[in-house]
Amino acid sequence: MAIYALGELVPLIDQSAFVHPDATVIGAVTIGPGSSVWPAAVLRGDSGVIRIGAQTSIQDGSVLHATEHHDTVVGDRCVVGHLAHLEGCRIDDDALIGSGSIVLHRARVRSWALVGAGALIPNDFEVPTGAMALGVPAKLRPNSVDPELIRSAAAIYVANALRYRVELRRLD
Repeated sequence: MAIYALGELVPLIDQSAFVHPDATVIGAVTIGPGSSVWPAAVLRGDSGVIRIGAQTSIQDGSVLHATEHHDTVVGDRCVVGHLAHLEGCRIDDDALIGSGSIVLHRARVRSWALVGAGALIPNDFEVPTGAMALGVPAKLRPNSVDPELIRSAAAIYVANALRYRVELRRLD
């Protein structure tokens, strides 16, 4: 796997986390226990800090970056879908970020909230607890998320990471 220090900035990856060999982790990145980082995901902590909580999934092709003034923080039991882009934002525990979505500087996604596939969460936007954010730019649908959807999605990726730790083998 491609894990790089950048000067004094060294990733801290819990030994129970799964980082796919084709993912890239650079610099000031912390990945919590039971979390997973999937193929082609890039977590680049060169300008600021990236923190991933426990049992969180960063799926294929996602890009996480931070700025000098705004860290990128993803809480526990979150799902960050394929090709998502998170930059200088905060994702609270138990949130779901849909595939291909973008969450920008100082934005906040609260617990049990969902950012729909392809949505744009602009600077300083907040997605409240239980709300769904859809569209470009995102519009809110309050009280429309079933917490079980997020709970089960996070659990699937925790189990999948355990399977990959045991069964993944390269054939070429």
